[in-house]
Amino acid sequence: MQLKEKVVKKIQPINCRHFIDGQYVDSIHFKTFENINPATEEVLGTVAEGGKEDVDLAVAAAKRALKGPWKTFTTKERSNVLRRIGDLILERKEELAVLEALDTGKPYELALEVDITRSAYNFHFFADFLTSMGTEAYQQDDKAIHYGIRRPVGVVGMINPWNLPLLLLTWKLAPCLAAGNTAVMKPAEWTPMTATVLAEICKEAGVPDGVVNLVHGFGANSAGAALTEHPDVDAITFTGETKTGTAIMKAAAPTLKKLSYELGGKNPNIIFADSDLDEVVETTLKSSFMNQGEVCLCGSRIYVESSAYEAFLEKFVAKTKELQTGDPFDANTTVGAVISKEHYEKVNGYIQVAIEEGGNILTGGGRPKEMEKGFFIEPTIITGLDKNSRCVREEIFGPVVTVIPFETEEEVIEQANDTHYGLGTSIWTNDLRRAHRVAHQIEAGIIWVNTWYLRDLRTPFGGMKQSGLGREGGMHSFEFYSELSNVTIKL
Repeated sequence: MQLKEKVVKKIQPINCRHFIDGQYVDSIHFKTFENINPATEEVLGTVAEGGKEDVDLAVAAAKRALKGPWKTFTTKERSNVLRRIGDLILERKEELAVLEALDTGKPYELALEVDITRSAYNFHFFADFLTSMGTEAYQQDDKAIHYGIRRPVGVVGMINPWNLPLLLLTWKLAPCLAAGNTAVMKPAEWTPMTATVLAEICKEAGVPDGVVNLVHGFGANSAGAALTEHPDVDAITFTGETKTGTAIMKAAAPTLKKLSYELGGKNPNIIFADSDLDEVVETTLKSSFMNQGEVCLCGSRIYVESSAYEAFLEKFVAKTKELQTGDPFDANTTVGAVISKEHYEKVNGYIQVAIEEGGNILTGGGRPKEMEKGFFIEPTIITGLDKNSRCVREEIFGPVVTVIPFETEEEVIEQANDTHYGLGTSIWTNDLRRAHRVAHQIEAGIIWVNTWYLRDLRTPFGGMKQSGLGREGGMHSFEFYSELSNVTIKL
């Protein structure tokens, strides 16, 4: 069943301009670049290419807005604005899902049911959380009372990735606004459209001019670099690859900006023989290939206890072959296109490396024969690789997973932790004691037992090692987006 007639024709791609001080504007030097549809390789439109001067204007607007009407908003008024943003996202969810699918190549249904719905919930969650949070207070015998007060950190620069463009941008912007800050957003150059619409939604919801600003452009030596180096930007929140995070840290060091990072991952999926293999396979299909495997939390290293290895592979390969790779606007599509030609070549390069290293391709390994254009890669399962293989150790960020057998609990814990990354892990077992025992030894910020991608937004989200810096979620987000002062009253 094709969805094109229903949605694509009535919702057209947009040309993307900057949004500064409440207005859409062109770049100062009128530079633009093309926005390419990864599923068709066609040009969707043009995007304003920002640079230092554009960032300067946006930061100046954000700095002025800190002292404007936004400063006088009560907690309840900010909460109401956040809730209205979430409501407007839902009112325009079909439009936003089309733009997201066109930009990213992901299935439209995935964008609609996960990305856009969750984006609205991010604002609804922090609208409620804002009005329910308290502060710490201590009485020091009969000498004094101490209590904490929170104030905005200031102007926040947001550098966003291309894999979950609106979802991850709203995950940052919602708590940023809840805490009373102003923002300058720099979306990924490959996925500019939903961020452009979000700026308009914020204004319609009652966000004062200058509070939310948007500058399109590239990273190094361009808009991204100008934002991280700017002396009037007080904090930077970044989601993306580890190498870029290192560059941002260097650029931010001279002005001692607060930093929050959610970086790469090479996440282990540990499957013990006592688990329910049908349940494991059903969830592993999602944790391996959802969003074309372009999710930092995907379980790309699959470890299976030897006694269940063959049975798992038989079920997993059979179910993977049922997945349909193709047109994002076909209702039967489960795997869309990867983000760009550059990334397509990178992922295919890793598949070739796996073959050269003696790996066995059990399914996938190429593009669907019927897809003449677009950056499509079939879901790929690789076995037979050594633990030191590049495909086992390096982040591929595509629909490619490796499966490796293990004998003992100690062995799999050692292999799971043998990585520079430490973002997420899934553990599958029906042994409660083992679940606790293994979870306590895994070096990762997020550990799931018998599930994956299940989140409560109050809980800490983030990674360790080279997978991140800091935590987000609930009060953890407010720790980053606010400055805490202690007031002491002598009794």
